[in-house]
Amino acid sequence: MSTQVPALLDGLVDDAAVFPPGSATLPDALAAHRRHRTAWYADLVGPLLLPASTVATGELTGLVDPGEGLVIGLIGDTGIARLPFALSFLAPDGVTARQVEVAVAKRGEDPLPGITELLRLAEAMPGVEAVYAELPLTFGLMGALDALAAARADGVPIAAKFRTGGLAAELFPTPAELAAVICACRDRGLPFKLTAGLHQAIRHLDPETGFTHHGYANVLAAALAAADGDRMETVAELLTVVDPRPLLERASGRLDSPRPLWVGFGSCSILEPLTDLIRLGLVNGGYDA
Repeated sequence: MSTQVPALLDGLVDDAAVFPPGSATLPDALAAHRRHRTAWYADLVGPLLLPASTVATGELTGLVDPGEGLVIGLIGDTGIARLPFALSFLAPDGVTARQVEVAVAKRGEDPLPGITELLRLAEAMPGVEAVYAELPLTFGLMGALDALAAARADGVPIAAKFRTGGLAAELFPTPAELAAVICACRDRGLPFKLTAGLHQAIRHLDPETGFTHHGYANVLAAALAAADGDRMETVAELLTVVDPRPLLERASGRLDSPRPLWVGFGSCSILEPLTDLIRLGLVNGGYDA
């Protein structure tokens, strides 16, 4: 059976195989990513995410055929200032960085200086289609979103990125907090990405850690509601539900339309979210005979 991923889910899941908890080796991650890019579900898959520290030590050299046109997302684990250095390693291997993602502040820090530094560098990153400034959900958030929106209005391809999980409880925003962020991005016409914690489609309690995780189907429904102009309370409610039916009601009539606001998220497994989306009926899973 020939199967296509609906437009609503196009590029939803970036391939974060080398990051925890998957922590695949680079050769294994590259081999798996090539399989994903040629599979029937390829439209679901975004670029392979790689740390700047890995790229800047030349670890891609010899693993990539310059003619294959590998596209990656560069994660700035070495800081904003070192991004151009890491990017300089890509062209000789025929690799393109479609996007760059980097934290601009730690929790409790003013994010505006980091945003200013990142905006200066954005002009020196030719070929990069999108730059994501990771913002902590603490001090100065709304001012930071204003700065990103202003830069975007001036033609800089910058957007926001937020953390929705991690190894500490404070890294998991409440539904009200996440809804406020989604609506704030909506009000500013600002796309956003999410990272960490989105391990299953539906909101759930992880029995091992005791943390309640957001579901990516919840986020999808919430983003659709926000884009439709719904109030923040409605958006927050969609983030809390554990019954998939109201989430599917939001999404089912929009499958042929591009996804608004939410760019997507990184996952160390592509097949796990794919399986969940098939189970929910959002992707009609199958393989070419």
